[in-house]
Amino acid sequence: MNSSEIRQAFLNFFQKKKHKIIPSSSLLPPDTTVLFTTAGMQQFSLYLEGKKNPTKDFGTCHLVSCQKCFRTDDIDEIGDDTHHTFFEMLGNWSIGQDESGYFKQGAIKYALEFLVNGLKLDKNRFWVTIFKGNQGILKDKESEKIWREQGIPKERIKEFGEEDNFWGPVGITGPCGPCSEIYYDRGKKFGCKEENCGPNCPNCQRFIEIWNLVFMEYLKNEKGEFELLSQKNIDTGIGFERLAAILQNKPSAYETDLFLPIIQKIEKLSNKKYETEKKSFRIIADHIRGSVFLISEGILPSNIEQGYILRRLLRRVIRYGKVLGTKSEFLTPLAQKVIEIYKDVYPEVLSEQADILTVIQNEEEKFEKTLESGEKRVRRITKTLQYKIKGEDTISGQEAFNLYQSYGFPLELTEEIAKEKGLRVDKEGFLEAQKKHQETSRAGREKKFGGHGIDNLKLRTYNLQVTKLHTATHLLQAALRKVLGKEVRQMGSDINEERLRFDFSFYRKLTAKEIKKVEDLVNQKIQQDLKVKREEMNYNEAIKQGALSFFKEKYPEIVTVYTILNPGTGRIFSKEICAGPHIEKTGKLGNFKVVKEESSSAEVRRIKAVLANN
Repeated sequence: MNSSEIRQAFLNFFQKKKHKIIPSSSLLPPDTTVLFTTAGMQQFSLYLEGKKNPTKDFGTCHLVSCQKCFRTDDIDEIGDDTHHTFFEMLGNWSIGQDESGYFKQGAIKYALEFLVNGLKLDKNRFWVTIFKGNQGILKDKESEKIWREQGIPKERIKEFGEEDNFWGPVGITGPCGPCSEIYYDRGKKFGCKEENCGPNCPNCQRFIEIWNLVFMEYLKNEKGEFELLSQKNIDTGIGFERLAAILQNKPSAYETDLFLPIIQKIEKLSNKKYETEKKSFRIIADHIRGSVFLISEGILPSNIEQGYILRRLLRRVIRYGKVLGTKSEFLTPLAQKVIEIYKDVYPEVLSEQADILTVIQNEEEKFEKTLESGEKRVRRITKTLQYKIKGEDTISGQEAFNLYQSYGFPLELTEEIAKEKGLRVDKEGFLEAQKKHQETSRAGREKKFGGHGIDNLKLRTYNLQVTKLHTATHLLQAALRKVLGKEVRQMGSDINEERLRFDFSFYRKLTAKEIKKVEDLVNQKIQQDLKVKREEMNYNEAIKQGALSFFKEKYPEIVTVYTILNPGTGRIFSKEICAGPHIEKTGKLGNFKVVKEESSSAEVRRIKAVLANN
């Protein structure tokens, strides 16, 4: 079966079992305490917690989906048989336990029926794991009993603790529960020949996890305690790429139709063979695929949050391309291959193709200029260390930060190069150097708004005009994020009685059309006379609600949040952690006008704007 057939077979199977097919949600989740969507359940979190009714919104409590996911925990593992940054997750849900709901018995039965009857996989090659109990939660004897009744012998049922067999929550708090995982035995040729080899073997990848059945019946609260949910849920997930590799009888997903066209293109561009450069090929193929999907979501390369992950992927790909001897601009044809593979499943990669290719090309051009100089600097550092006394094997944190600051080397890239030379990097020293640099850069910023508030300022200098411009700054940031994408982040601001100045992360000059769009959007929100609401809340709760924050280490436990919203519909336009002050209604601002847009520093733009009555 090709990948499209596998994906469709799963959705069709559960649709026949009266599950509703739900489209994939964005890679950017509404919960801002996490960077990316990492599991299929995230778009259903409120339903799983019992806060929303699935029957009311979907017409059923039984759902099925193929979800786009992105995980950063395993970036260093990319290159092996099973790990990817971007991946797809097939999942089915039974939310709540009404007369039609199912729990452990139903989930296990459906899983075996699909794998054995639907996909014709050999049941004798299945192993399963169950939760052995911990933290006051008992061993999952019920699942063990069901598996045995379904024909899985006791010797192929293994017990593990919370690290392997207790799932969730995705964020700090949320629904979670014990899980039971189905593993597929790929055979002795993939094994380590140890007698106790089995699922979660640390020495080999003979046993591949293909399906995780989560029996979601707990809620982890802010104290870290586990409470029983008001309802029981089934939440399952199949690693689509792993399943495709098994069904297409390949050692990994990189040999399947999901990756093979990209691998073949790398061979052509590098004049190297995949079999002799397997790790490099896999890293490039994985990272370019992940980058295409991140950019399709509006993410741009930057030095913070999602943008930093994108930049890290692209710069790692560029370096591995140079290792393979590729010429300049080799990423664009690879990105085009990714778009070709996924355009029918995820049309957004095709509709955003122009922006995707432009962003990748710009990043490639930018980093190529400093890559060679940066690598020369690394070689000088390593050579110096090799001539020092025995045992000196560490690149200092300051040196690593200089590589980051001067040559654009993400810390992880420096660590990877150092490892190749048998060296390590002082990560703590890097973070200290970075913090010192940030503190120096912030000098004098206490006299500006920038999210810190006015408590540290001389209040007598502030009047109504400054307050109006402060509120206009919040509208401006929200408008910039709407027009340019969510990668826009405040990098600094300054307000006086005449104008506002706002610095934000963005990689290029704005067009006249974009500036006009921003102006029009701000003026629209002024004309709508939106309400500006002030609240005090716990910092973590503010972040969870989607409030923008900056310089996080400066914030106290309880913060002030200003929300600009339509009082009639409740629709929020802007939400930021800020000490104020602000006016109560946007209709008092007057007309907003951008008077200048310019560069502030590398990848930071600056806007100066006024209000007509100023």
